[in-house]
Amino acid sequence: MKLIFAGTPAFAVPALDALHAAGHSILAVLSQPDRPAGRGQKLTASPVAQRAEALGLPVHKFLKLDADARAVLAALEPEIMVVVAYGLILPQAALDIPKHGCLNIHASLLPRWRGAAPIARAVEAGDTETGITIMQMEAGLDTGPMRLIERVAIDSSTTAASLHDALCALGGRMIVDALARLDAGTLPATVQPEAGVTYAKKLSKDEARIDWTQPADVIARRIRAFNPAPVAWSELPSPAGSDRVRFWNARALPLALPANAEAGTVIDTDSQGLHIATGNGRLLVTELQRPGGKALPAALVCRDWKLDGQRFS
Repeated sequence: MKLIFAGTPAFAVPALDALHAAGHSILAVLSQPDRPAGRGQKLTASPVAQRAEALGLPVHKFLKLDADARAVLAALEPEIMVVVAYGLILPQAALDIPKHGCLNIHASLLPRWRGAAPIARAVEAGDTETGITIMQMEAGLDTGPMRLIERVAIDSSTTAASLHDALCALGGRMIVDALARLDAGTLPATVQPEAGVTYAKKLSKDEARIDWTQPADVIARRIRAFNPAPVAWSELPSPAGSDRVRFWNARALPLALPANAEAGTVIDTDSQGLHIATGNGRLLVTELQRPGGKALPAALVCRDWKLDGQRFS
């Protein structure tokens, strides 16, 4: 099919690759304008823009989809637009340009987790499954008819990072399948139910500080949900005042706490990692990051860093 692809982050790249490999005619790629990145804050093209340029595809970096931008797109006469985490709101006038409208690859089982951060919020909430919904876009926020759905399990080892990788690969495969069915006239459309609607608000750095009075399972889910960003953290007293320690992976343990153990206190270190008391239960931290260091297995870090009895705040 003749299509326009709109996407920005790394999550969207596998879908672009899959559509290109399947032989679709990609008339143009839309992506966010270059942004400062890295320590030098050098202007850098988005992952999608970089990949599109490597594939020899024309790229447009519109600031907004105004009348001039829409005229450029309309002149291409696309049959469909595929949208994956593009980052710009598509007005109805833009949605109406392609013959078959716009299909969105959304990383949740709609209507659960509409909005900006569906992957992290699913992990944080303790959902046992999520997936990809190929959705027909309309003016509302992720409210359009569902065209194709596949499910992925979430367990106590799942991080937002690992789930991201699984879902973006799945989305690439599904969009190729969806377009084949659309071309054949066999792609169903199911209206989203009103029951079960939830919203996945954007993650903030303010959420990332760990509240040790929370139960161990709640803290563990938040740590995994905030990996790779914004990364959960807590402070530990040091000669300089306090050190900010970042936590990348953890799970709750069904082990009793020592009597009178205060929340945030390190109660043990072993070959599995770092055991910390919480408001209810024991948390096993398996991956962490010291100030100025990199994320490492907690058991390895604790060989040279004696933490028994210290308390995070």
